[in-house]
Amino acid sequence: MYITSEEIMQTIDMVRMENLDIRTITMGISLRDCAHPDVDTFNQNIYEKITTRAEKLVQTVVDVENLYGIPIINKRISVTPISIVAESCMDADVSDYVSIAKTMDKAAKEVGIDFIGGYSALVQKGMTNGDLRLISSIPEALAVTDKVCSSINLASTKAGINMDAVALMGKIIKQASDLTAHRDGIGCAKLVVFANAPDDNPFMAGAFHGIGEAECVINAGVSGPGVVNSALRRLNNPSFGDIAEEIKKTAFKITRMGEMAAREVSRRLNIEFGVVDISLAPTPEVGDSVAEILEAMGLERCGTHGTTAALALLNDAVKKGGAMASSSVGGLSGAFIPVSEDAGMIEAVNCGALSIEKLEAMTCVCSVGLDMIAIPGKTSAATISAIIADEMAIGVVNKKTTAVRLIPAPQKDVGDFVEFGGLLGRAPVMKVSRFSSENFIKRGGRIPAPIHSLTN
Repeated sequence: MYITSEEIMQTIDMVRMENLDIRTITMGISLRDCAHPDVDTFNQNIYEKITTRAEKLVQTVVDVENLYGIPIINKRISVTPISIVAESCMDADVSDYVSIAKTMDKAAKEVGIDFIGGYSALVQKGMTNGDLRLISSIPEALAVTDKVCSSINLASTKAGINMDAVALMGKIIKQASDLTAHRDGIGCAKLVVFANAPDDNPFMAGAFHGIGEAECVINAGVSGPGVVNSALRRLNNPSFGDIAEEIKKTAFKITRMGEMAAREVSRRLNIEFGVVDISLAPTPEVGDSVAEILEAMGLERCGTHGTTAALALLNDAVKKGGAMASSSVGGLSGAFIPVSEDAGMIEAVNCGALSIEKLEAMTCVCSVGLDMIAIPGKTSAATISAIIADEMAIGVVNKKTTAVRLIPAPQKDVGDFVEFGGLLGRAPVMKVSRFSSENFIKRGGRIPAPIHSLTN
C-alpha cells in the first residue's frame, strides 16, 4: 500500500487535533482444535492456545503504534464461539462453563490485552443443550471475570427470530445487572445480542471468531468521529452532496491509515490479515461524537426530525469511502450510536431531544443498534425482551446487522446516571414504555424469516 507524504501529514494533524485513533487491533483465534471431553483438559488447551498465539500481540501493537505515531487504543482477542467448542465436554454443567470464562480471563490477563470476546452462542434458529448451558452461565461468568465479553446471535434474515431465546435473554440481562449491581450493572456492558452478527467484528462486546474464519487473523477497528466532525464544520454552507463527498474522502483516509497499521502488525506476527472495520466509534471526549456530526449537518440537536436521514447519509458515505480505500472492509463498518460513549448523545438525552423510540428509528440506517443504553433497574425482563425483539425485527427485515446492549441500572430511575468510566463513559437512565409486553413475549416459538429470505 503506497502512502503519500501529504496523506502522512494529514494523518498526523488528525491524530494531534481531532482525536483520530485506531480503536482496536483484534486477534481472532480458532479454538476448534481445543475440544476435549474433559473440561479441565479443555480449559488447559484454551489457555495454552491463547497465550501461545497472542504472546507477542501487545508488544507488537505497541511497536507499530510507536512506528507510525498513531494511537492504538485497545488490544483484543476474539475466539470461536464457546458454545460450539465446549459441547465436546462430556457432562459439563453451568459451573463448568463459568470455569471456561475464568480460563479466558486468565489467558487475557497473561498476554496483557484489554478484552476477550467469544463467550458466545449462535441460536438464531434454535438452542442446543450446550447453548442453554452457556447462556445460563453468562451472568455469573461476567460477574467473576474482568475482560470476558459475551454475545448471542438471536436472529438472522435466513432463520427469522428465535423468540424463546429472546425471552431468555431478557432474564439473563436482568441477572447480569443484579450480580454486578455494586458497579452500576457493568456486567451488561459486556453483553450484547445480535441479529445477523458478522463473523469478523473486531469491536467489543460483540467480537467472536466466526466458524468460517482462518486459524488466526488480525482485524482492525478504526474510529474518527472527531475527524469527520471537524471536516464538515470547515465547509462553507455545503449541500448534501458536498457533505457526502467530504465524509467519503475523510473515511478513505481513515481506512487507509487503519489498514496500513493492521497489515504491519499482521506482517510482524506472521498472521493473516483479515479486515478493517471502518465504523465511526465515538468516545466520551467532547468533539469525538457521532451526534455532533449529525448536528454539523444542520440539526439543532441529535434526535430532532431529520436525524434518521442525516445518519443514513453519514453511514452510506462512510461505507463508500472505506470501500474505495480497501478491498478488505468488513465487520460492522458504518456509524455507531452508543449513548454512554458519545458526549453529544448524552447531551441530546439530557435536553429531551433523544428518546429510545428515536434511537430505534435511527438503527434502521446505522451499523449496529441500541447500544449502551441505561434503563430503569425496575424494568421487567419481558420489556427488555420486547425491546430486543423490535431491534431483531429491524435487522431481519432489512438484511442488516442490528444489536442491543441495554443496562438495567440497579436501584436507579429516569434522570439518574450510571458511571462506568473509560471508553464506556456515563449514561443517563432513559425512559421505557410503561405498557406491558409480557403476553407477547410469553408466546415463544420463532418469528419466521421474511419472504425475501428465499431469494439468493
